[in-house]
Amino acid sequence: MIQMIIEDFAYIVETEKSFDEAVISVLKAVEQKGWALFQIYDVKERLAAKGFEQKPLKIIEICSGKHANQFLNKNRLISLCMPCKINVLEENGKVKIIGMKPTMISHFFSEVSKEEAEEVEKDIKEIINNAK
Repeated sequence: MIQMIIEDFAYIVETEKSFDEAVISVLKAVEQKGWALFQIYDVKERLAAKGFEQKPLKIIEICSGKHANQFLNKNRLISLCMPCKINVLEENGKVKIIGMKPTMISHFFSEVSKEEAEEVEKDIKEIINNAK
């Protein structure tokens, strides 16, 4: 069994912005990068409707048509890792912006080179850093 640490698969930045400001910043950064916004899930709200209490957490689904098309042409099962997600969450009074590192895809799908996955990861990190 391969032992993984969070930093292997997640890119995490802390922001001084409020939770709502961070969400808005992510949306603006996604737009500036030319990526498409798919869906935003308000996990706190959804769970509250079921009687559970959670701290603020939004999952923002985004997609780059160019990268998505390129990966799907290699193996359609890569769709299991799509669309890319950037999460904004509150933890211990801190607001964090987190994205899964797309380089993980090359670990699961040999058709995707590390370089191709790094190209997508560069965009994700840029979006997160610009939102910070």
